[in-house]
Amino acid sequence: MTENKRQFRAIKGTRDILPPDSALWNWFEQTARNTFESYNFREIRLPIFEETELFARSVGADTDIVSKEMFTFNIGHDAESKEEPSQTYSLRPEATASVVRSYIEHRMQTFPGNLKLYYVGPMFRRERPQKGRYRQFYQIGAEVLGQSDAAAIDAEVIEMLMTFFKRADLTRTTLYINSIGDKNCRPQYVEKLREELRKVADRIGPDSQRRIETNPLRVLDSKLPEEQAIIGKLPRISDHLCDECREHFAKLKEELRLRGIAYEENWRLVRGLDYYTRTTFEVIAEGLGSQNAVCGGGRYDGLVELLGGPPTKGIGFAIGTDRAILSLQESGKLPSLPALAVFVAWMGQAAYLTAVNIAQKLREAGLAVELPPEEMKFKRSLALADKLGARYALIIGEDEVNSGTFTLKRLADSDQKKLSKFDLLEYLESERRDTRA
Repeated sequence: MTENKRQFRAIKGTRDILPPDSALWNWFEQTARNTFESYNFREIRLPIFEETELFARSVGADTDIVSKEMFTFNIGHDAESKEEPSQTYSLRPEATASVVRSYIEHRMQTFPGNLKLYYVGPMFRRERPQKGRYRQFYQIGAEVLGQSDAAAIDAEVIEMLMTFFKRADLTRTTLYINSIGDKNCRPQYVEKLREELRKVADRIGPDSQRRIETNPLRVLDSKLPEEQAIIGKLPRISDHLCDECREHFAKLKEELRLRGIAYEENWRLVRGLDYYTRTTFEVIAEGLGSQNAVCGGGRYDGLVELLGGPPTKGIGFAIGTDRAILSLQESGKLPSLPALAVFVAWMGQAAYLTAVNIAQKLREAGLAVELPPEEMKFKRSLALADKLGARYALIIGEDEVNSGTFTLKRLADSDQKKLSKFDLLEYLESERRDTRA
């Protein structure tokens, strides 16, 4: 009988994030956490799957995300149990719907002040994999839910986003903003846009033709080169805002200016769903080709009510972590990440107990330490320490144990110091502090 030796591989559209890249991901996510929490946002952890209906109602049943791109499955019904009848579930394609579901379910409108939440985690879409785009991808997002739609809230959310990008050294970016009106002025604009699109229907592609009736705002998102000149002549929503939306947008721009945030207006930056109102924004980054958006956001004042909750204002954004990190890597401006600090090169069983004890003390001090489980020859130890990228090799043999003095070798330049146990800990701790500073 032939043994099956088929090699398993990651499913197409997914991938493993390996060291040292995983350290960069951890740093990027932790930088986001630190930044968001400095603005009094708190983390929410959400299920990775929900009822399919939640996404159909929030994202829109007619969107490509819901109709084509979700991973949907049926758990089935156990006739002998008291569980609900067979239900359809989907892996989350985005997180805002889940945040709003949680907000309603846990009556978070009773919490004091505006509710400020952020999330970090994987999302799932069955779209065609391409550069910086995967079927399991990752997002970092934030949402503000409450009773106010003050432009200052929108501005602070954008300020927090751009502060995070600055701290992460993702500086080759451009912020675009727009206002898409509200339920009082957008319907009239949409109808005007639809009328103009019908006049040029024979000159645009099948996707845009289909959207004329279903969702004409989405035509403005088209990236087809042959449609750009046509789209450029279409009516602009900025010319059709009501007085309240025009005032809100003017206030937003004023708030951004007083916070020192550079931006460009982009009249084609729209959201095609009815619950989106007024502010929309997007950040693009260099080095990603045509798929260069690393963050999108906007105000969604009608979503909580759409999902059965109380009247609530909302605004948020989602960062595409995969693309943001790809932009960082292609810029070459990567941070100095924590690495192996000390490789303990011990020789002889008499030195082993001392080596274990010193390794424990160094780890308690916050240093990364590699302690070989078996004795190795001196040259082999130093060669392995170098391959592992250790900053120092700590040499412990029988003579060092007897004298209480240890040799610390800096591998970059072979500089050596003889240090007592106390001086060793003090020296390495000061080195760690200087490196982090």
